[in-house]
Order: sequence, then C-alpha cells, then structure tokens
Amino acid sequence: MKAESTPAALVPHRTFEGNRPSNTILAERLTPHTLGALVALYEHSVFVQGVIWDIDSFDQWGVELGKALAKRTAAEIASRNDPELNHDSSSNTLIRRYRRLRETSA
Repeated sequence: MKAESTPAALVPHRTFEGNRPSNTILAERLTPHTLGALVALYEHSVFVQGVIWDIDSFDQWGVELGKALAKRTAAEIASRNDPELNHDSSSNTLIRRYRRLRETSA
C-alpha cells in the first residue's frame, strides 16, 4: 500500500489478507430475478450479522474495499490471457475454476 501512497492509518481499511470464510454462489444465467434474489440475500445477511455483532455493517471503508476487490477480480475473470493472481489460495482457485467453466461452455 505504500507504493500507492496510502497513509499508514488507512492501510488496515484498504487491505484484505484473505483465507477467511466466505460464500460463493454461481448461477447458470444472470436474470433480473437471480440478481434481485442475490441482492436481497446479501442485504439481509449483512444486516443480520451487523445486528448480532453490534457493528455498522454498511461502514464506508468496507464498501470501498469491496468495490476495489470486485473490480480487480472482475478484470481477472474477464481477461483473455491467464492473469497473475495475487489473492489468497481459495480466491485464486475459485477464479481459475470459473475461468475454466466459462471456457468450456463457450
């Protein structure tokens, strides 16, 4: 993060070490119904976890980090060449698996 001129106080809010529990949902097709169901599922899940743990689930630092990670991952998934993946092992494996599935169904 120093290379990106990020102030030291902000580094913990702009990094994610990985290898933490997560969920992955793959759908055959992205339809309005599927997208709506996913948004509702995640909104509900995030809200309930925040209530249980007494934290602000919609804190802006987490939102900004999520957008940055999603943008990077989406570019790696869409890349025509094999991208160099620098995520944790489970994320790297998932990206590679999705890319293989996409290639075989094309």
